Amino acid sequence: MIATGGKRRAPRDSGGIVSADAYLAHDDISRRWANGTLRVTTRQDFQLHGVLKGDLKKSIAAINQALLTTLGGCGDVERNIMCCPEPKTDRFHEQAHLAIAAMVAALTPRTGAYHEIWLDGQVVDSSEPEAEPLYGEQYLPRKFKTTVALEGDNCVDIYAHDLALVAMRGDAGSVRGFNVLVGGGLGRTHNKPETFVAVAQPMAFVEPDQVVDVAHAVVAVQRDYGDRSNRKHARLKYTIADRGLDWFRGEVQARLPFALHAPEPLHWEPVDDHLGWHDQGDGKLYVGLYIENGRIADVGEVRSRAGLRRIVEEIRPQVRLTAQQNVILAGIAPAQRPRVEALLAEHGMARVESIPHAIRYAMACPAIPTCGLAVAEAERVIPSLIRQIASMLDELGLAGERISFRMSGCPNGCSRPYLGDVGFVGTTLGKYDVMLAGDFEGTRLNRVYAPNVPIGDIPSLLRPIFIEFRSNRRPGEGFGNWVERIGFDALREGLAATEAIA
Repeated sequence: MIATGGKRRAPRDSGGIVSADAYLAHDDISRRWANGTLRVTTRQDFQLHGVLKGDLKKSIAAINQALLTTLGGCGDVERNIMCCPEPKTDRFHEQAHLAIAAMVAALTPRTGAYHEIWLDGQVVDSSEPEAEPLYGEQYLPRKFKTTVALEGDNCVDIYAHDLALVAMRGDAGSVRGFNVLVGGGLGRTHNKPETFVAVAQPMAFVEPDQVVDVAHAVVAVQRDYGDRSNRKHARLKYTIADRGLDWFRGEVQARLPFALHAPEPLHWEPVDDHLGWHDQGDGKLYVGLYIENGRIADVGEVRSRAGLRRIVEEIRPQVRLTAQQNVILAGIAPAQRPRVEALLAEHGMARVESIPHAIRYAMACPAIPTCGLAVAEAERVIPSLIRQIASMLDELGLAGERISFRMSGCPNGCSRPYLGDVGFVGTTLGKYDVMLAGDFEGTRLNRVYAPNVPIGDIPSLLRPIFIEFRSNRRPGEGFGNWVERIGFDALREGLAATEAIA
């Protein structure tokens, strides 16, 4: 598997932005050296699956020739920086992206080893040691993940990240500063309680011109104090759990020439997946396209790979990858909309309005057979499961509810199952922990409601719960919020009483 992040230039950019040429190059690479599909990840990356070892160097070189890169796709460094993918052209979005671009440049590894190994193979002969002002000789104790959200829009799941920055709106549509959150992370190991998931905690508020220095300082503190003796205890969430948020904030403050302000309250609107047609604000349109589990492929009547290639070749839109594994096509002239819609219909790509909510708001990681960490299926089994659930919700009159379903083939949680209304986390082949009481906005962790449930039993487990939800929720109350309010004990008691009456 090769992961390539977003739009990669010099320096590399953020937020899953891909030019038309770069998209077509990725499609060509997948045809030539991979399994013929492109996979959009929950981190706004492309993954290529099925690349043979002998073709690895050629495929990576081709990615770089297309002005993208795999640098930061793995390793103990800052990974690709995520950002809300909405292609608005107003002042707020433009200022936020300028700040992000500066941060990307500051946190990107400077090593020349990547080029020596994967590109030209030329070793630079120099008497001067290679400069890595941030990472030094040892790099970080573990991978480091950063995301940037825009006030009110948590489409990138900020609470799942080591470092999260929320651009706050100011006068005349400007960015007046950033809220800084630290210590999120969703990886854990089954039956090892010393490993755990955590949501990022608010740490500070900073001015727009201070955000790069703050990000640099946060990474540097983790570099110096993160656990290097145990990789399962090496993420920032453990550093903060062991030493405390106040200690961490003090260490960050000691590295800065300005004072950190107290974090401001955050308020989130219902999560917008940015699907469907929208006005960009510059006279052009963008359209968000649903890609089931991020797999761009030609399967049966849905030929998303051929359809996207036709549209990108003919219309030349900018392509943006979303944190929900979908694709946005931006910069479309209004006169081109009928042609885009015709090509989508021709290739069996459904209008988002026709997709049941349960399917639209479901995500799964690749899992078996392409992930060596997986202990269960995810991408290959959730289409059948989620359609059973969608049919059940329709039958119960709940088809219009926004309920998020997320499945992971192992406890590492790449599909962010711990932040959904309902999470399915693989425990062994064919069995899953069913987790409830998260929320649709992704601000709260869910918890194990039923362990080791065979996948065939999941619909029957959920059905009476949804019936109780339909009967006893408050007006406008979401499913995860309802479960959290009443609690697991009361839920089980209510189900037992209903069963006894029946």
